[in-house]
Amino acid sequence: MLQYDLVVVGGGPAGMAAALRARDFGIQNIIILERAETLGGILEQCIHTGFGLHYFGEELSGPEYAARFIELVEDQKIEYKTDTMVMDVTEDKVVTAINKEDGLLKIQAKAVILAMGCRERPRGALSIAGTRASGIMTAGTAQKYVNIDGYMPGRKIVILGSGDIGLIMARRMTLEGAEVKMVCELMPYSGGLTRNIVQCLDDFGIPLYLSTTVIATHGKDRLEGVTVAQVDDKLQPIPGTEKYVECDTLMLSVGLIPENELTRNIGISMDRITNGAVVNEMRETDCEGIFACGNVLHVHDLVDYVTIEAQIAGEGAAKYILNQQEQNVQYVHITAGNGVRYTVPQKVNIRSKDDIKVYFRVGQIYKNAKVVLTCGGKVVSSKKKIKLAPGEMENVIIPDEVLNSLSDTDQIVVEVEA
Repeated sequence: MLQYDLVVVGGGPAGMAAALRARDFGIQNIIILERAETLGGILEQCIHTGFGLHYFGEELSGPEYAARFIELVEDQKIEYKTDTMVMDVTEDKVVTAINKEDGLLKIQAKAVILAMGCRERPRGALSIAGTRASGIMTAGTAQKYVNIDGYMPGRKIVILGSGDIGLIMARRMTLEGAEVKMVCELMPYSGGLTRNIVQCLDDFGIPLYLSTTVIATHGKDRLEGVTVAQVDDKLQPIPGTEKYVECDTLMLSVGLIPENELTRNIGISMDRITNGAVVNEMRETDCEGIFACGNVLHVHDLVDYVTIEAQIAGEGAAKYILNQQEQNVQYVHITAGNGVRYTVPQKVNIRSKDDIKVYFRVGQIYKNAKVVLTCGGKVVSSKKKIKLAPGEMENVIIPDEVLNSLSDTDQIVVEVEA
């Protein structure tokens, strides 16, 4: 059995940033295991710009952003294995992986960071009537066809779902000469960033229909068209609003699912809203020495935030390996109050010596609302926000002196006051 101080599962932006941060804290014996043929994760097919504005202070494409971290990983001589599938991680931090070079690998780690990313929700998760005609695919699959493989998925496009990948592909397909008929969104609000709605739809005259969904597909061998309809407040199609739209391609941008099969197999507690692990402020799960970060923990809107979160996990893993964790630990769970869908972390150590940033998402669009943080029954902060949207992650900071004044019976609540 191989011995490593730290095993990082996933070589995307989260995995690389976590490994580099652990190296900064003195951890030398690190290995990154990545199932794809190269490091970089999904960024390799995201050739559009808009990455790095927060972290690097400049606008980069996905491959450029990934390349900076790949270069750092190689400069730091951090070991990595690509084309390597991790099959299992145990509570005792034994990692089982397989590849064609080494065969079956068993690694005993002192700490493990889970950074497996997320996947798209497929057509099988949707109730759309129709045949299994070709031309129906996820927006990410279409992105790979165009940006990596050089294939054109279709010429007349309908996109279901207004997540960021769907919005970006609306622009991409238009630039490649396709006609994007419409983007349909089931909810009464978009799931993507405001800047993507403006830059990818408005700038190209592509219509966005809210409270609208695809109820049927038509065509036997190749998609010939779809039927769309408006939905009511219970998200059910409204009779009489059906409309046939001719198209040869239906792209699905209907949500992302964290890749948490390994996490569940370990027996780690999961958050039913994020579909990721329940973690503390250092992104440690309830299985000691196993950390999680990036889109496997909760789906982020910006890769810059993925990097920042991964650095927290890398620091936490390093301190765990070096036995430098805080000893006097008392946890208080954070409650997602009115208007807040979830928070990450879900619990914090009230004996922390540092301020703690809590990330959260709201459940609907709010305008001119307040984000209120209450600790132990006292309002710690109340900040007015011009707009809050489900597609954009928000955060509040809990000062260390406030944390240290709490007892383990107190509550921390993050909520929206409309």
